Amino acid sequence: MNIKSLLLGSAAALAAVTGAQAADAIVAAEPEPLEYVRVCDAFGTGYFYIPGTETCLKIGGYVRFQVDIGDATNSYNGNDWDAWTRGRLEVTSKSDTELGTLTGFIAIHGESSRDNSGASSSDRFYFDEVYLSLGGFKAGTYLNWWDKGINGETDANAGGANTRWTSVAYTYTGDAFSAGLQLDEITDTIAGPGDSQGVGVEAIVSAKFGSVAVDLLGSYDIEAEEGAVRLLASAPVGPGTLQGFVIWSSDVSAYYNGNLSGEWAVAASYAIKATDKLTITPGFQYVWDSYRFNDDDWRAGVTLDYAITSGLAFKGTVNYQDQPDAWTGFVRLQRTF
Repeated sequence: MNIKSLLLGSAAALAAVTGAQAADAIVAAEPEPLEYVRVCDAFGTGYFYIPGTETCLKIGGYVRFQVDIGDATNSYNGNDWDAWTRGRLEVTSKSDTELGTLTGFIAIHGESSRDNSGASSSDRFYFDEVYLSLGGFKAGTYLNWWDKGINGETDANAGGANTRWTSVAYTYTGDAFSAGLQLDEITDTIAGPGDSQGVGVEAIVSAKFGSVAVDLLGSYDIEAEEGAVRLLASAPVGPGTLQGFVIWSSDVSAYYNGNLSGEWAVAASYAIKATDKLTITPGFQYVWDSYRFNDDDWRAGVTLDYAITSGLAFKGTVNYQDQPDAWTGFVRLQRTF
């Protein structure tokens, strides 16, 4: 009887221990607390905090479908039209520091079936802009101040020159006044073989007088020893916005050359807000002593912008240029996000 009780007791104890171990094995671990993405409204809409940091991030870009139309538009196959697409991805990071706002910006372009470069396949993937900035200091590869033009698609603001350089700049920004100075690494300039690596200098002063905005920009290509100055102004007039500029240049330079460039150039456009969705912008530019044709030259045209729906827009433009007696333009659909 004692032996039987001992065996039964041992079996019960073993079962209890085994059951306890099995129960321990299936107990679920406590879930880790989730860290939700927080909205960052310190730098505008679209920013959110990178989890675990105080850095704010914004992602945007666009998808573009475009058909270029006009005389000698497609230099690859000699036709007068070319359909192509582009994708743009923008990533912006911002954070507050004791020295001001620290920014990183990356804009990536990918283009497909754009045949007007003269190559059988011009599909490419590249950085359009990539830079960092801290307070008023900025360094990287980005579009310079010459890239800012007037409304519409008629003017050739820099005459067709490159407006993207690897640069270092400092800009002071006040309430109604700003001033900037920039050094550019200039490559493949008009100075010719052997002189294709140089330095350029840009300086800009911008001011606002109520609703009127004015920019005075100057640049100097040290390798070519040539410079250019541009005065650009913008003001609301009636149902639209009137913009214009005047340019003087000593001769061709890395900042100002190519199509519609000359010793003097003037341009104007008037963006008329026809409806809430439709904007019509006629434009005109005149060049004295064209560097390309050794004669006066001009271009006139009109641009239509239509907001189809939120995030989707249509743009179309047609322009006529006196020299070389050519019609050009494009139609575009663009989804921006």
